[in-house]
Amino acid sequence: MGILEEIDLTGLRTYSAGQRASKVTTRAEAVPPKAGMTIKDFLEGLPSILKADDLKAVAQAVVHARRKGKPVIAMIGGHVIKTGCSPILIDLVKKNFFTHVASNGAAAIHDTELARFGHTSEDVASQLDDGSFGMAADTAALVNQAAKTAALTKTGFGQSVGQALLKENAPYVNRALIACCAEKGIPYTLHVAIGTDIVHQHPSADGAAIGEASLRDFRIFAATVAKLGNGGVVLNFGSAVIMPEIFLKALAIARNLQDDVQDFTTANFDMIQHYRPHTNVVNRPVLKGGKGYSITGHHEIMIPLLAAAIHEASVVE
Repeated sequence: MGILEEIDLTGLRTYSAGQRASKVTTRAEAVPPKAGMTIKDFLEGLPSILKADDLKAVAQAVVHARRKGKPVIAMIGGHVIKTGCSPILIDLVKKNFFTHVASNGAAAIHDTELARFGHTSEDVASQLDDGSFGMAADTAALVNQAAKTAALTKTGFGQSVGQALLKENAPYVNRALIACCAEKGIPYTLHVAIGTDIVHQHPSADGAAIGEASLRDFRIFAATVAKLGNGGVVLNFGSAVIMPEIFLKALAIARNLQDDVQDFTTANFDMIQHYRPHTNVVNRPVLKGGKGYSITGHHEIMIPLLAAAIHEASVVE
């Protein structure tokens, strides 16, 4: 085989990079941090690019929503509580940035154990081996009784758990998100899949009561979702399946009953971007208006960062 033909590049059309429209400029670059700088300086020094911009945009959306009297829903998974973020979320609730908290059963269980005992999260591997995993009778007694109370009194499941912690004046109740919401009088809705939580392993678990209480909380949640239109915000922190699915069904109900549940902001914060949060929180709900964001990172870093950005955005405005 002889010499192979090469393409002739002499006819290429070129241009000057100096005259070209570009996506990145020096104005968007970061400002190096320095010792003793304020949070405001730190946030302003972030690159005005990609996820740093998105973080600020989500914070601004929260502030705008509250200025307009629109709801801001924080949906959480159990890992959020286990990574020590409850006090951060409590502060956002107390300062009226978050108006509704919704979680799976695990988040409420970890919150309850931390409130009562100051610790949570057992060694699953070793305790599964000897059959003791999930067999904390005192935790099951409170949560399962709260379900029965909620079913009997026609109150919310999350509300009932929070009120139980307040009533017994748990030693660490001041750092309990679910109790804070009950005390402040804002919804903490508890969305349970039967068999997913350790309290379901116990004879005190009443499936009818758990189902009725959780269904009521779903309807309470849907009532808040129905108010999202024209500026509300939905934030999903670390729930890969339960809360994205709950949100999608609640949104379907809201849009079935009224036609103005459009143009709101959604965001998913998690260590990994899973299919359901991306599809059911970030993408589908805002296809006809609004904006969805995906921000990846560890909860113990990203939630405090978002909270700081919210506080700073509220001052600026």
